Order: sequence, then structure tokens, then C-alpha cells
Amino acid sequence: MDRITAGNELAFRIGFSGHSGHLRMEPLPPVEGSHPLKSLPDFILPPAFLPETQETVKKHLEDTYVCPTLDCEEFSAEKAGRMWEFDWFDRAKIPLEPSFPRSIVAPAWELPFRRSKKEEHPEPCDIKSIEIDLVDIMEGAQDSSILPRMPGPAKDFVRGSINNRPFHPGGLDNPQLERTFPEGAQNGEWIHEIFKGGIAQSVPPSFRKGLDLGYLKVFISISLSMTTYLYKSMTTEIYLFHNIKGFPCQWKQAKEQISSQDNSIEENPDKLSVQFDDLFNKAWEKDAYELGEDNGLMESEIEVEADLPTVSRDNPDLSALDEILSTEPVKGTAKLSGIVEEKRQKENEVQVWASPGGSDEIAGRFHELVPEMALDFPFELDKFQKEAIYYLEKGESVFVAAHTSAGKTIVAEYAFALASKHCTRAVYTAPIKTISNQKYRDFSSKFDVGLLTGDVSLRPEASCLIMTTEILRSMLYRGADIIRDIEWVIFDEVHYVNDAERGVVWEEVIIMLPRHVNIVLLSATVPNTTEFADWIGRTKQKKIRVLGTSKRPVPLEHCLFYSGELYRVGDNEVFLPQGLRAAKEVHKKKNSGMSASNSGALLGGGHGANQPRQRENFSRGKGQMHSGSQSTSNFPGTSGANSSNWGQRKSESSLWFLLIHKLLKKSLLPVVIFCFSKNRCDKSADNLRSADLTSSSEKSEIRIFCDKAFSRLKGSDRNLPQIVRVQSLLRRGIGVHHAGLLPIVKEVVEMLFCRGVIKVLFSTETFAMGVNAPARTVVFDSLRKYDGKDFRQLLPGEYIQMAGRAGRRGLDDIGTVILMCRDDIPEESDLKHVMVGKPTKLESQFRLTYTMILHLLRVEELKVEDMLKRSFAEFHAQKNLPETKKLLLLKLSESTKSIECIKGEPAIEEYFEMAVQAEAYRDHISEAVMQSQSAHHFLSPGKVVVVKSQSDDDHLLGVIIKTPSSTHKKYVVLVLTTDMAPSVQSPSAPMNKLKEKENSNTPQGYFIQPKGKRGMDEEYFTSVSSRKGTGVINIKFPYRGNAAGMNYEVREIESKEFMGICHPKIKIDQISLLENPNNAVYSKTVQQLLEHRLDGTKYPPLLDPVKDLKLKDMIAVESYHMHNKILQKMAENKCHGCIKLKEHLLLLKEQNKLMEEVNALKFQMSDEALQQMPDFQGRIDVLKEIHCIDSDLVVQIKGRVACEMNSGDELICTECLFENQFDDLEPEEAVAIMSAFVFQQKNTSEPTLTSKLAQAKKRLWDTAIKLGELQAQFKLAVCPEEYAKENLKFGLVEVVYEWAKGTSFADICALTDVPEGLIVRTIVRLDETCREFKNAASIMGNSALYKKMETASDSIKRDIVFAASLYINVRILIFLASYLFEVLYYLKLVK
Repeated sequence: MDRITAGNELAFRIGFSGHSGHLRMEPLPPVEGSHPLKSLPDFILPPAFLPETQETVKKHLEDTYVCPTLDCEEFSAEKAGRMWEFDWFDRAKIPLEPSFPRSIVAPAWELPFRRSKKEEHPEPCDIKSIEIDLVDIMEGAQDSSILPRMPGPAKDFVRGSINNRPFHPGGLDNPQLERTFPEGAQNGEWIHEIFKGGIAQSVPPSFRKGLDLGYLKVFISISLSMTTYLYKSMTTEIYLFHNIKGFPCQWKQAKEQISSQDNSIEENPDKLSVQFDDLFNKAWEKDAYELGEDNGLMESEIEVEADLPTVSRDNPDLSALDEILSTEPVKGTAKLSGIVEEKRQKENEVQVWASPGGSDEIAGRFHELVPEMALDFPFELDKFQKEAIYYLEKGESVFVAAHTSAGKTIVAEYAFALASKHCTRAVYTAPIKTISNQKYRDFSSKFDVGLLTGDVSLRPEASCLIMTTEILRSMLYRGADIIRDIEWVIFDEVHYVNDAERGVVWEEVIIMLPRHVNIVLLSATVPNTTEFADWIGRTKQKKIRVLGTSKRPVPLEHCLFYSGELYRVGDNEVFLPQGLRAAKEVHKKKNSGMSASNSGALLGGGHGANQPRQRENFSRGKGQMHSGSQSTSNFPGTSGANSSNWGQRKSESSLWFLLIHKLLKKSLLPVVIFCFSKNRCDKSADNLRSADLTSSSEKSEIRIFCDKAFSRLKGSDRNLPQIVRVQSLLRRGIGVHHAGLLPIVKEVVEMLFCRGVIKVLFSTETFAMGVNAPARTVVFDSLRKYDGKDFRQLLPGEYIQMAGRAGRRGLDDIGTVILMCRDDIPEESDLKHVMVGKPTKLESQFRLTYTMILHLLRVEELKVEDMLKRSFAEFHAQKNLPETKKLLLLKLSESTKSIECIKGEPAIEEYFEMAVQAEAYRDHISEAVMQSQSAHHFLSPGKVVVVKSQSDDDHLLGVIIKTPSSTHKKYVVLVLTTDMAPSVQSPSAPMNKLKEKENSNTPQGYFIQPKGKRGMDEEYFTSVSSRKGTGVINIKFPYRGNAAGMNYEVREIESKEFMGICHPKIKIDQISLLENPNNAVYSKTVQQLLEHRLDGTKYPPLLDPVKDLKLKDMIAVESYHMHNKILQKMAENKCHGCIKLKEHLLLLKEQNKLMEEVNALKFQMSDEALQQMPDFQGRIDVLKEIHCIDSDLVVQIKGRVACEMNSGDELICTECLFENQFDDLEPEEAVAIMSAFVFQQKNTSEPTLTSKLAQAKKRLWDTAIKLGELQAQFKLAVCPEEYAKENLKFGLVEVVYEWAKGTSFADICALTDVPEGLIVRTIVRLDETCREFKNAASIMGNSALYKKMETASDSIKRDIVFAASLYINVRILIFLASYLFEVLYYLKLVK
């Protein structure tokens, strides 16, 4: 406050009284001089603030807004990793996010016909701006788009809330966003108004005063003049499309005279709608114009033709309008037509979203292209790393595929650096928790890093976050506001997408990521990286740069270890068969040269002669990582092996000693030995109890480190058998690493191995993925593994992933991979398959889950069908949709000839349908009826039959002339046809006579003589027995003719072509029909057939299937009757026997074929064609049945509860809660039963349960069976028993119950055969399950359940189970760094 001074002309003065700020008034003496000092008040307050300077203001702003601080006591290093339920936002001194504006300013554009018109003095429209409240343009505070959505509560900033809607996924159309903003901000017409002469917007919206843009009007005049000139000179129609806020415009030019063109410009100004920004920028091009000294230009002084801007043709960013502006007037027509043709070609081209890298120019000019890097590296980057950094700087997404230890992490680090530089966030996702913890440790020294996993939340306010992929998926579904800030998402170990259980998570996250998020994918070498990147680019509608290298930083050599020797079988991905043949020769000599007993002696002590030499060379040389010597007593020979294991196979102990001796001799330690079983890892390490591979200094380092790490445990936990056993192995340089170890033990082993003090490490395959710890050598215990279902060979990708740990970059020139061979030598094909075979392709493991469906049903704008369409499984089908659409349009444009019936109303469709139905029965009848023995008995000469037409979907009446014989294998049948064709045989004498009579003037038809004047050859019928034929057929099939006014044909058919056998049988003359064709005989036969047709249309009655054919199959009898009825209806149809039946059936078939093709194409383009659509419909029915959603697919409260369940099966958990199964259970009992949701091991010892726990177990099991039966009822591939066994495993119920009651960890381990590591993992996941159930209780409004889950969570959260990770403990890291520094300094002094 300003100091108050007394007035000079008053008889009193006013001043402050003390620090309280009270005023006081004092009278002045009678005579007061004008002394300046006496005019001041008696007390003056000191200034409230120090004098402000530029530095102090800057520091104040940085401390207040840029560098927020947290409570030092709550966020101290001692409490790191121990705060489980802490809301750091409430403790922040300032809000992390600025408040959202309450209103926006947008241009308002009025339609031209609504404006007030002034005919005398028309003026251009002055574009106005309006202020709109944000609430008026938003449909809700939880909208699914990015910009208009209001931020939620601070407590949901990181994890999100079930009440939030997900952010709109990138690549999906967002119609709601178009409705959000007013019309003036969408259509872009206000820009066209300016272009057509409107007032230039020199004053920004909501500003009182704008900028002086100088010659903006001149530039507009230049642009309009150039446009008018081009408008007059062009003679072809031009289409220029541009998009201003999604508003398409066209620029059309018709062939008109110049005089009429001037008028058309004024009358139809919309035809000149082009991009104003392009013209404005073009006016600023170099040499476009020159300003005068007076900084003024008159429009009349501008020569448009002379001042057209020159455009560089090498610039790839030129728009079509720029090329038009740079076109010379004389060559305008040809140039413009070329541009139009080029644009049309580009439209027809298929968009390629995956762009392969490999540009040498980027690597050569890297420092010129990226002059100021966000992060400097102390070494020269590889080519693919430079390319990746260049594209990251451009803001593009990249897919980097390279071998292990090739340097892919450099790309992730640079993405972190860019996020820090841009004040945004980057997220690093990993498939397993071990990688997350290790990356947190690695990145903490360089960046501001936070960690988010299921049980740990460290520094979520950091700019660089490391989390598991499941956490990111949950954040996306729950609409966490932190998604707004994310610029980069880094997916590590992308090849993990092939995992059957968790691979779907990667696809879900990629699909759900918003558009503003860029993607960095890191993967091992896979053969279809471009295909996978193309799917991502097509899904997200952005380019993906595919980079990488197939070159290993450290080349590998592959060897077989057999009989104490190494045989090289591969070198740098090239298979060497010589080494395999040498190993097989040794194997053959051992097996064939000696008897079984001698062979056993050789295998047991065959190396005894070499043992002295081996033991002499067994001590370490200078090539090892530590100094000192090793006594031979530490490596007993094979003589110390158990005699019971001797025989054709060496004992495991002696075999491992031989291998380690060979590796020591060749300086190939440290080594990682991959065993595909936890038990095998432990047994193999126990076989080396007498081995000692460490020096005294290394033993000291290991002991101090283990003591410091395990000192964080309480006394009883430090003496656990596993910890004691592992420490004993570690001191001798031997380590074990698998899922059965305690988390803290695994971390100790990993850290010590990275330091090089562990020489031999027995591990499962998870070590190859979870830990970045390369070794000198990698050994495979076997090439076969158990994958959870069956034993199988290793896949090439699995072998390459594990073999890639061999060779330390910068330390080793070559990495060695060894395959152990015991009794047999692998086949060459198996070795080639794993060593040089192609890695496993990235394949979609996408599957629908109830949680996914419910999350998407919560949002109206997102559909489950969209998720299915954008999955990797549907990639190729969706990619071909444009071509399918073009083909559909082509099919729809095809025209077919209409059917014109000569008999009135067409009935061909009905006839065709009956023919199709008859065809459906025909095959069954042909097999079951016509080819039976009873049917063959009736198929004799003269029998009237119904025969299938060869060319039409029709049936014909015929008679059997000849049955199959030894010389002729088919039936010969005469059938009545509808069409007439000339006979292929020369006519007989009677036929010639008939032809002569036809050529005469007699009427058309047959001339029949009296019987007395006929010759023998002219008889209609002759008894078969009167003449004996030779059996020779003298006609050529098919034999066609006309008799008695009907066309007939003699053909050969098989038994399956008979459609029916009729009752009548006529007399025929085989000789006159086949040997000596006689027209009169043919005519008589035809007349007999016609006499048996009822009413001239129907066929004679067919044989009865039961009485005559003796059929006993009810299905065959029913099919026979149905077939006969259809045949009778077809015979009654007026199309039967029509001369145009064949033609009309052909046309109808073409129409039906075209319609089928159109329907098939429509089906391919519809949602029904999706692979998992039937599964989706079944799951929707299940959710309706259990009332998670209603009939309108609206998610109910039960569905919202199911959305919270991620640890266990969502249906079982939800039903369990709504059935109140935990009401009668104590918190300890409830959490024990809940362990069945998260425990994963199948085969365990049977737990001992109390009566209440046993009852709760049965109740939960019955619920699972009921849900399994419900899913099976709706056609889902679910077996109720298997469904219950897969999702409920009660092996640790007793263990968790005792742990919750306070039993020590050592005691609960004695209750089961489950390894300690799996117990800890289950209880840790159980705490996350309690948190989910607690959130569900909040949604349900069940306060008792909420408190019960809170108590249950507190009861299990203690001691070794929830010990903080060594990777995220600051004190351990500081100790480790300082201690290692002291050790290195000491070793340096010793040297």
C-alpha cells in the first residue's frame, strides 16, 4: 500500500501506527515551516517485496508454474515404493492442468440469399465473429472427442474413471466433432468471401484493434487478376479439390467465349473457389513483385502476365493450384490435362501406409538434417538409428525391427528426450513387469521418469512414464486425462503380440490410441514387419516408417557339445554341415565300436586320460574377468559321479562339469544356460554344488550386496530356504533365474549377473525377454519345450530371441551358441529350422472379451464392429474393401437380357426352383435307391425310365434299349427331347424314302402304307425272339431323330443318371434300333412311350420304394417320394417341353449367378462377414441374459461393475458380487477365496479348507458352471467344466488364508508345493483384485463390501510379499553405485 502523507495546509497529519497498519492523526504545532523532512510521516513501512528485476521475475515464474514441488515428507526417498493409496494431486501446491476456457470465438457466416441486398451499391460481406459458450456446443462433460472434453477430477487424471468416455481413437470418423463447432468455423465459406472481394480480416476475432497488413489488398488483387487471366485462357474442365475444414470445393471451366466468361465470373463466382492461403503465400514468393521506394503500388501499374511467380518444379509440396499458376499461357491446355490425369491416377492408386526406410542420404546428411538433437550420444549412431531419430524429429511414427542388443533402445530414449523438450509426455510400455522395473532404473539417470504397474505407482506426474501394456489399455478405456499430454507411445517387444493370452492387448491399445499420439514400435526381426506396419498405418491413418537392420552387432557361431568337444555347425546365420557330420561320426563310433558295457565305461571315464591336462589348464588365465587361481579340488572329475547313473548316458553332474571346463578353457564365460523347466534349472544348479567360479574379491562383493539387499527383509524372511540356497550358489558364481523365485531374489541375480560376478546362470526363456543382460555364451539344454499343452520343437523366433543374448557389444568379437547333445545328435533338418529358419510371423491373437464389449458399448460413437474391423486379423479383408466396392459397382452396372415367354406369363423361375430342389434330392436318391440291387433288377430292356437331361435342369422320359455288358459298360436309352438336331449317322433306306417323300409335294409328316404293302424292314415292331442279333451297335451316339412328331435321342448313360423307374414296360426291337436302324421301329417305340404319358404331360407312375424297391431307410423313402412329387410338378409346368427352355434356363442362371455374386460382395463389405461376428452375437446374448446390458444394448449397473474386473474372469467376479457370496465371510476368508481368480498354476497339492471356505468354494464353482452352460447355450465354444477349471484354481486358498491371518511366509510355504515366487506373485495380484472389488462396491453402493475389501487388502500387504523392488529403491541404487565405484577404485590401486 502507498504511504499516506499529511496535507501541507491542514492543522494535523496522518501516519501509520506500528505493524498493525492502524492510522493515527497528530495535531501540528501552531507555526509549521515548510521543511521537507518534517512533511514526512513519523513511521514508514519497509517495502513488502524486494525490487523486481528480470531475473527475479523469471525465477518466480519458474518456481511457481514450471517447477511445482511436492511435500518433502510424503515423497521422501525412505517412503519410495511404500505408498499404496496416495493421491499426489491433493498435495500438489498448484493445479497441474489449466482450466478449460468457458467460451470460444468463431466466425459467423450467413448464407448469401439471407443477406440484405443493396442493388444500387452492392458491398462485399463483412465477416463477423461471435462468442459462443463452450457449454452450448458440448453435449456433455465426458465427451469422447479430445478438444471439447472438460477435464475430470484430479484424482482420475492418471488412471481415469469408469464414468469417463474414452478419447476418440485415431483413424475413426468422428461425426460428433463436426456437430460440435458452429457452421462458420466448419464450412470455410468466410474464406471464400474474402477471396471474392470481401473485407480482409485485419482484426482478429474478439480483438478491438488489429494489425496493419500493408499490401494485403494488393496481393488479393494480384491473385484475382492471375485467376481471371487463367480463367480466360483455359479451355478444358478442371477439377481442383481442396479441403477447408472438411468443405469440398470445385473449380470448373466450360468452353465459352471470352465475352461470356467475364459475365460468368460475376454471375457464378463460386466456380472460382480456390485456396486463399495458396494465393496469399504465392504473393510472397521471391521475385513475385518489387516494392517501390514509396512503398506503394497502384493496381493499374501491375502487369499480371509479366509478374507471374516462378515455381520450382523440384518442390514436392507444390499443390495443383501452384502448378497451374506456374503454367505458361500458350501451353496451358496440355499442362492442365496432364495435371488432371495425374490427379486421377493418384486417386486410383492404393494408399500405402508402411514406408520402408534404408535411405543412405539421411545417414550421410544426418547432422545437417538434425542440427540440434534433443539428446546427444557419446558414440556414433548406426544407420537405422539416425533414420529413426530423423523421422521422430519430423513427428512421424516408426517401426524398428532389429536383433537383440542392436540398439533399439536408443530410439526409445530419443522419444523420451523429445517429450521432455516439447513439454509433453511419453509412455514406454513393456509386456512384463520385470522389463518395466529395469527400464525405470535405466532411464532414471537421464529423464524425469515415473513407473505405473499393477502394484506400484511412482511419480505419475513425470513426463516419461513406464508402464505395462495392460495399464495403458485401462487408461484408454477409462478416458484418463493424462492421454491429452501424451505425444509418444513406445511399444517394446512388439513380437509379444503373438502371445495367445496377452497378444490381444497390443492390438486393443493400438486401435484405441487417439490421433495426436505418435507410435514407436520396437521388435525383434520378424518377416512381416511391413505388413504389420501397414495395418497400423491404415488403422491410424498415418504413415509408419519401417526401419531396422538384419545385421547383428556381435556375430554368432553355433556349436554342438557332444562327448566333451565342440563342433561348429553354424557361422553368422550360415549352416555348416561339416561340423554336424563330424559329431555324427563320433556318435556312430561310440555306439557301434564297443559293447554296451564297454560303451558305458567309455562314457563314464573316457576322458580320464585327459584329466591331468584338463586340470592343469583349469585355472583362470588373464582372459577371465578376475584374477586368482583355482585349485583342482573344486572341479572333481567324472570319477565322483554316482555309479547308478553310469551307462549309455553320462550323469548330469559330469556333463555340466565337462561343459564348464570347456568354456573356461576357451574363455567363454559368463554363460546363460536355458532350461525349459523351473525344476530342471534348480536340479542343474544343484549338480554343481562343488564348483567354485569366483575369486575372493568377487565373493566379498556378492556377500556385501546380498546382505544389503536382503537386510530390507525382516529376520524370519531372511532365513527362508530359497534365499539361503540362492546365496550359497551366488557366492560360487552360479545363479538361477525362473518364475518360481522370489521377486527380490530374481532382482539380486539379475543385478549381479549384469556386473559379471555370476559366471553360470541357469534360466528359463523369460530371462531372454525380461532382462537386458547379454552374456559371452548361450547354451541350450534342449531343443524341445513344453508350451502348456504339448512338447514341441523350438520355433526359429524363440531360438533367435534366446541366442541373441550371446555376445556383449563392445566386449566380445563373436558370441557363441551351444546346443547340448547327450544320447543323440539332432537331425540336420531340425538344426537348420531353428538356426537359419525364418522367425515366426506376427499374427493376430485378437479375440473378443466381455470387458472390451462393455467398454465400447458405454460410448455411442464407438462400436464393437469398428474394433473388429480394425483388428490385425481383419486387415487383409478391410484392405481389399475399395477393390470389392469397385467390383460391386461393376456388377451392378451389368445388364442381363430379359426372359420373354412365348406362352404368356413366364413361369421359368418356378420351374428353376423346382429343378434346384430336385437336384438336392437327386444325389441321395442316386446313391441310396437307383444303385441298390433291387433297382438294378428292374433296369432291363423295355423298362420306361425318367432320365436327367444333359444340358438342362430338366428330366426326360425314356426307355432302356440295352443294359451294360462285358463289351459295353453303360446303359443305352432312348429319350424324348424337345430340340431337333441332325443325326450324325447316315440314314437307312427307310429314312431315305421318308426324305424323298418329304421332298415331294406331299404334306409334311410321315406317309404310312397299308400293312399288306409294307416290307419286312418297314414293320413298326418285330418280336425280339424272331431274329437274333449280333450285339453290335451300328449307330454313333448320340443318335438323334424325329418320329411321330417328337424328337428323340439315343444316348449312353450311367446308373446314377436315372431319376426314376416307371411301372410300364414296352416291347422294343434292339436289332432295328441299334444294329440296323429303322425309322419305322423308332416311330413305333416313340408312340409307345407317348401312350404311357397321362394327359400328355405327366409321367407314368413310378415304382413304390417300399413294395417294389424294398427300401428300409426311412430317410431314403421320404426323399424318394419328395423327389417324385417335384418331378410330377415339373412335368405339369408349362415350361416343361418348351423349345426355349434351354435358352431361358441359361438366362435365368446368368441372372442368378450375377445376383449371387452381388450378394456375396455385399456380404464381404458388411459387418456380418467379420470372422468373430458370430462370437460377438453370442456374447451379446449372454450379457443380455445376465442383465449386464438391456435389449437396447445400454450398459446397466451390472455391466459397469464388470468393466472394473481385469484380474479375473469378469462374468464370474460380477456374478459373485451380485449374489452376495462374500457377505457371510470374514475379510481373511474372502481374500482367500478371491485367490482362485488370479492363481494360474494348474497342478498343485490339494489344500485343507475350513467348512466355510469349502462351502464358499462350492458356491463359486457352481456359479462358474452355470455361466459356462449359459455361454454354451448361446453357441459359444465353451465347455462348462473346462471354463470353470480355466478360471478358478483353488490351489492357494489355504495359503492366502493363513497369510491374511498373520502366519509367517516360511510357514505358509510349507503348506503347499507351489514355488515361493508364484505365491508372492499371486498375493501381489490379489491386492489389485481387492482394489477392483472395492471400486465395484462403490458402484454398487455396498459400503460393507467396500470396508471388507479394504480390510482384506491391508491384511495381505506386508513383509516380503510387498517388499519394494530393488530397481526402484533409491537407497539401494545409491549404495550399489558408490560401492561399485569403491571396488573399481580399489582394483585400480591394486593393479
